[in-house]
Amino acid sequence: MSLTSEKRPFLLSPVGKDYLWGGNRLNEDFAKGIALSPLAETWECSTHPDGSSVVATGEFKGQTLADVIKAHPEYLGTHPKAKDGLPVLIKLIDAKQDLSVQVHPDDAYACEQENGSPGKTEMWYVLDAAKDARLIYGFYHDIDEETLRKSLADGTVEKYLQKVPVQKDDVFFIPAGQVHAIGAGALIAEIQENSNLTYRLYDYDRVDKTGRRRELHIDKALQVASLKGSSEPRQPMRVLRFRPGAADELLCRCKYFEVSRMLLNTERVRQMVQLQAGANSFQVLLCTEGCGMFFWEEVSLPFYRGDCLFIPAGSVPLRIHGKAQMLKVSC
Repeated sequence: MSLTSEKRPFLLSPVGKDYLWGGNRLNEDFAKGIALSPLAETWECSTHPDGSSVVATGEFKGQTLADVIKAHPEYLGTHPKAKDGLPVLIKLIDAKQDLSVQVHPDDAYACEQENGSPGKTEMWYVLDAAKDARLIYGFYHDIDEETLRKSLADGTVEKYLQKVPVQKDDVFFIPAGQVHAIGAGALIAEIQENSNLTYRLYDYDRVDKTGRRRELHIDKALQVASLKGSSEPRQPMRVLRFRPGAADELLCRCKYFEVSRMLLNTERVRQMVQLQAGANSFQVLLCTEGCGMFFWEEVSLPFYRGDCLFIPAGSVPLRIHGKAQMLKVSC
């Protein structure tokens, strides 16, 4: 078998976004080395036209992930969700200020109204949170469109929005149609559909660096938003499954993606943790804490907090050594 016919993992370099609500923790805590201030988001694993991550190691080094997947669609696997390209977008988000109150469309609306784009269902894993950090999750009570429009116009909408405390290690599932916002002081890993559709309802009358208010999308938002009162989201039941050198727990499984957390500790184990993506789906590992080493074939590759590894479907076997926590994402 030729060298290029083998499917090998590779690290990714992210693209950064300097939205006005961001801070500097992604550079300070994760050593991203991106010359943006603020650095609000890093798109760690992305093929989206608004920002594709770049391969950082291996035979495709320097190419965009979008180009690699286009040339090698078999890297995504045989899962139906991967037939039209990478189905997920994985981000790190540093909310120094509150994000806008927003909502995302579902697939049907986005396909019809947004040139065939997928919708945007997403999941948040909280990496860190200030003591008073909150998120907005829907409304305390049912609200009608007329009342909502009036409250948006006169700046009183916040009294209707349900605010939920946020702590490190929390998990939140945000389906399309759910009005929401990440609050100031939250550091988030976000796994979402491969979409960049956001309809802003309210942005606290802020202005950007040019002195302009950011665009709102109230009419579109009200076409897709649920105006029903939402119960406060509860943390899902999580069960650790132990194996030599690691423990795994499922965080989220929906029709778009599956996310689990792996706690790696091989310091006192005389064998490395084995991992291999099957033929059904690619896997992505995002290191959220700690560091270690990846090994496959003749390759040994160090990884650190914030590193993101793409594992093609049907890849060569991967071995991992270290003390770290990772999010594992697949179809």
